[in-house]
Amino acid sequence: MKPAGLARRQVLLAAATLPVLLRPAQAAELPQAHNLKDELAAALERREPLVVMVSLQGCAFCKVVRNNYLAPMHEQERLHVAQVDMGSRDRLVDFRGNSITHGELVKQWKIRIAPTVLFFGRGGVEVAERLVGGYIPDFYGAYLDQRLEQARASLR
Repeated sequence: MKPAGLARRQVLLAAATLPVLLRPAQAAELPQAHNLKDELAAALERREPLVVMVSLQGCAFCKVVRNNYLAPMHEQERLHVAQVDMGSRDRLVDFRGNSITHGELVKQWKIRIAPTVLFFGRGGVEVAERLVGGYIPDFYGAYLDQRLEQARASLR
């Protein structure tokens, strides 16, 4: 491909992505994680995985994933979702019942990119491949649906 063609495709991709990034935030919010052990138990009671979004304050791609994918699924489909903030010193209870900060937990999970979406099943074990980064908006929903189906299948 010629460099001019590549540049034109990048401009078109940016133009297609911009409305998603600038879309006003929806009313739905994602709950902050406070007690992953209890949140996982509630999800498993409904035979669903616990979805955890690791985000970073000010992250534009985190906002897209939160507002356009996970928050609507949480609100409309009752998907169990909790949010962990990479830079937060707020404490939460992990899957073993221990108190830890959001930031320490993110380090334990070896996460370096926001957003990262994780899918947990019995025992706090990851049951689907992590969804790392902000993919092209046209495909993110398909990647998310694929991971959710994989996570749900592991719980059957």
